[in-house]
Amino acid sequence: MGKPTGFLEIERQDRGYEKVESRLKTWKEFVLPLPAESVRQQGARCMDCGIPFCHNGCPVSNQIPDFNNLVYRDQWRDALEVLHSTNNFPEFTGRICPAPCEASCVLNIDDNPVTIKTIECAIVDRGWDEGWITPQAPAKKSGKRVAVVGSGPAGMACAQQLARAGHSVTLFEKSDRVGGLLRYGIPDFKMEKHLIDRRVRQMEAEGVEFRIGVEVGMTISVKSLLEGYDAVALTGGAEWPRDLEVPGRELDGIHFAMSFLTQQNKRVAGDDEARAAPRGTISAKGKHVVVIGGGDTGSDCIGTSNRQGAASVTQLEVMPQPPDKEDKGLTWPDWPLKMRTSSSQEEGAERDFAVLTKRAIGANGKVTALECVRVEWVKDASGRMAMREIAGSAFELKADLVLLAMGFLGPVRKGMVEQSGVELDPRGNIKANVLDYKTSVPKLFSAGDMRRGQSLVVWAIREGRQCASAVDAFLMGSTVLPR
Repeated sequence: MGKPTGFLEIERQDRGYEKVESRLKTWKEFVLPLPAESVRQQGARCMDCGIPFCHNGCPVSNQIPDFNNLVYRDQWRDALEVLHSTNNFPEFTGRICPAPCEASCVLNIDDNPVTIKTIECAIVDRGWDEGWITPQAPAKKSGKRVAVVGSGPAGMACAQQLARAGHSVTLFEKSDRVGGLLRYGIPDFKMEKHLIDRRVRQMEAEGVEFRIGVEVGMTISVKSLLEGYDAVALTGGAEWPRDLEVPGRELDGIHFAMSFLTQQNKRVAGDDEARAAPRGTISAKGKHVVVIGGGDTGSDCIGTSNRQGAASVTQLEVMPQPPDKEDKGLTWPDWPLKMRTSSSQEEGAERDFAVLTKRAIGANGKVTALECVRVEWVKDASGRMAMREIAGSAFELKADLVLLAMGFLGPVRKGMVEQSGVELDPRGNIKANVLDYKTSVPKLFSAGDMRRGQSLVVWAIREGRQCASAVDAFLMGSTVLPR
């Protein structure tokens, strides 16, 4: 694969960023693509490792050594075909996936993995630039009708695969634009939304009908979908946010992260303030912002706050600070727990670990500070790690705006989920296995975060594709769609 001695001769090179002072002035992407020749050289670093552990690391099972080799040999269009054979939207994953494939790369044993994510993004971006990516309309129609509910990456992947199999697909989205969390959760500086729009145009040309502003379970009933379609796939995501259950939670200035991020995405899309923030503007401008939650959503809140002109940003995480470097012997090729710093965190944020918020303090109905305490994690009698407050460690943190980015508890129950009557798993997600994606209700399938819980975009694409394969087999008795 690639050049047999490439990994010995060529240093790892990844995409760079625009300078912080420059990128904070814009909402556009700031990653600087590598020149084509540099990407080709990086493809040459893919070694003939015998067992491509990157396949195991990649949820969509990208054929990584194959497209690396094709890029090295300057066969970009063939590389695009290989990439699209497993991933409907590599321009999404090439921007926002954390790249577990690189963690699994054999060269990551000494911290020099192949720049797989960069190569993937370069392939698909070139494909769009060269006009190689076109609609793939089916040769014939099946006569079957399928409804897909939720237009995030799982729903988009599911709908596209089913349309290409010849089914008449209607994709329902409750928001005013297609994309789910890609549209209204991921900031534009990480992924610009024209990338979604051109895939929507491709899917429309392939026969997918989009119905936006239609909330299943509210606007129309689940029963009507089951009666009007041969199969229904629920891919509505996990949108039930974990709340901060402390005294003072009701104070003005404490908001869920998604409310904050969605407003800014709508502004960037050109919506006026009345449409972007119908329930009141949430702005970080001139404020001391505290983000509670140390994951990707918290990081997105940091980048958005800094671009809005926050006076300061502090990010709190209840878990202890992870080690700077993982123990390869214990973790590789699995995803390691180690200290990571996102591009948003690099732009300016104070990070504090093992901190528990105890109370929100306010004046005149508005939050002014948080009362916090430091914690340690110790094993309890059963051997499980438990949190224990450290005596005398209480402190106050100034806060004009508090953003809750503590993850999600599963799909929202009210509306579609309750109305459907589907069985839920012990975690509160829709119960369905990964073989046939069937729920407890006949003709009703589920995939993505709504089935597996909060996860990555790459897992959503995988489940959407596999669900489409299962639906096609259910409708036709067999399927030619890949899993």
